[in-house]
Amino acid sequence: MVTPALSQGVGYGVVLGLGAVFALGMIFVTFILKRYNRELQTSEMFNTAGRTVKSGLVGSAVVSSWTWAATLLQSTGVCYRYGVSGPFWYASGATVQILLFATLAIELKRRAPSAHTYLEVIKARYGTFAHIVFMVFGLATNILVSLMLIVGGSATINALTGMHTIAAIYLLPIGVVAYTMVGGLKATILTDWIHTFILLIIIIIFALTTYASSGVLGSPSAVYDLLVKAALDHPVEGNKEGSYLTMQSREGAIFFVINIVGNFGTVFLDNGYYNKAIAASPVHALPGYILGGLCWFAIPWLTATTMGLAALALEPTAGFPTFPNRMPDADVSAGLVLPYAAVALMGKGGAAATLLIVFMAVTSATSSQLIAVSSICTYDLYRSYFNPNASGKSLIYMSHCIVVAYALFIATFSVGLWYAGISMGYLYLMMGVIISGAVLPATLTLIWGGQNKWAASLSPILALVVSLVAWLVTAKKECGSLGVECTGSNYPMLAGNVAALLAPAVFIPVLTLIFGLDKYDWKSMMNIRKGDDQDLAADAGVDLEQIPGGHHESMEEFNTEQKKLARASKISKSMTVILTLALLVLWPMPLYGTGYIFSKQFFTGWVVVGIIWIFISFFGVGLFPIWEGRETLGRTFKFMFLDMTGKSHIKTLHAQDNSSSAAGEGKNTPGDVTPTEKLGNKEEVVSTGN
Repeated sequence: MVTPALSQGVGYGVVLGLGAVFALGMIFVTFILKRYNRELQTSEMFNTAGRTVKSGLVGSAVVSSWTWAATLLQSTGVCYRYGVSGPFWYASGATVQILLFATLAIELKRRAPSAHTYLEVIKARYGTFAHIVFMVFGLATNILVSLMLIVGGSATINALTGMHTIAAIYLLPIGVVAYTMVGGLKATILTDWIHTFILLIIIIIFALTTYASSGVLGSPSAVYDLLVKAALDHPVEGNKEGSYLTMQSREGAIFFVINIVGNFGTVFLDNGYYNKAIAASPVHALPGYILGGLCWFAIPWLTATTMGLAALALEPTAGFPTFPNRMPDADVSAGLVLPYAAVALMGKGGAAATLLIVFMAVTSATSSQLIAVSSICTYDLYRSYFNPNASGKSLIYMSHCIVVAYALFIATFSVGLWYAGISMGYLYLMMGVIISGAVLPATLTLIWGGQNKWAASLSPILALVVSLVAWLVTAKKECGSLGVECTGSNYPMLAGNVAALLAPAVFIPVLTLIFGLDKYDWKSMMNIRKGDDQDLAADAGVDLEQIPGGHHESMEEFNTEQKKLARASKISKSMTVILTLALLVLWPMPLYGTGYIFSKQFFTGWVVVGIIWIFISFFGVGLFPIWEGRETLGRTFKFMFLDMTGKSHIKTLHAQDNSSSAAGEGKNTPGDVTPTEKLGNKEEVVSTGN
């Protein structure tokens, strides 16, 4: 039994205290936005952030949403198991989906500018049956992701502080629920930025400690020498010469395939990513997703390359929690390599830093999941089938109810998995088996007019059957049982994941031949309605057109916007193909194929590139959003100062703001509520707060 590095009081203090700080902070920010930027918490603002978020915040939101507990814990675990190949395969195998999704984000903005979820698009095109099928797969995706977050996070908190796992499971979501209910998607996105900022700083501290200032390690050269020794003591089966310093790893390559397949499902079927695309201002969706994908790559790559290798290097030392033994496989699967390495590297300071980044990763991604499920249940269930004419008040009330109910459901489900012995690592490998059958038909819904409703509806169901059979039959054949250990091993998971993703490539053409080629004209997607928030605006005594996200664009605005999106669509397709080839083929495959074992100089360069990249990520999604929103921030602080010092009343400030805008004085500020803002030959609806 490993003794926790921190006390239970620290665990409760972070989970409850820090959770309360973020909740109160977001409540305060929501008040500021309402008073000084004239934001009103309408159903549209709650679920779409007014569709006005700029590229920097979109990028940080993507990074935060994609930085699960698994991103930090699972990537470090595969590094511990397979060496330097594990972090790269994890990062590249989960970055390409974000880059490819940029194209889908643009198509969603083009085809269905008023959508709240991608499931509304499914219903508009195919009708009720397909809508229900994809709703099941979509919610299954959100549930699996949420379970990984809570299960992985609570296990780490327990290991670091001794706080009871069940207490951590139920207490982790409380602060998240509070600020999500008050601020909606806007609060989620702003909190994402704060979490990402802190997370990147701690990762930088870990890297510089390991490779520059640690008394035990302190340089890439020292880490390299200890990894060579570790390979002699316990060589890696399937790696070239058993080395931890080669990309040629059989088990690492299997994990790469499982990783890339499973992550297609958790991006392309997770409504949280569509939420970010919907929230983005049209011209900011593409750069936001490209920025987010490239900045995210460095997080698992450098975190795992630092902490996974540090664990291997420090394992034989007295400061390592499991010394003199190696880490049990169950602890590796539970995601405990990172916290153990942090404790060995930095003592209680390392434990506290790990606790903080895991808390950040879990809560920010959980907030995204709460909004994703809330918007599905509100618009795809409640408004679609129970109350088609729901008012803004009704939609907000339903959204709030779902946020609370879903958090309670996930916490209770996580307790069941804890008692059943299902770890975060098991869920991570299994998710593709369950959900990836819906990836291809969901994607074709937005990019190919020929897919008929039966091909779209039936191929995910048939693919799920095929993947389950492949998974369980392979497990039975491999080790003769269907227990957690056997079904969670690499070859059964590989068979199930690949079958799930590729089966629709067979079923869709067959079902298209049977039921005929569709000739969809894309018009029905344009008929998706925004929420009717007139009642909320009337209660607040404001004109809906005069609040962020309430403006209804003219036909001229719509047409110019569509031209910009069509251009962005062409750019996104070429960019994502180039970047995907670079990350999956041009960079790793020569190293894999040659079986090159890193020299000390090459390893040093590898680490230096990772550190440079993480600093670029910090500037890209940490500092750039501040620069991009500098005008809004400056204006808001100015208004706050004048208001609090009594030099001007807020109504006077807003009146002056409106008059200066109407007179055409200068360019519009992001917080101004004005009709249009020229961007080249395009007029973009102006909004607030970013």
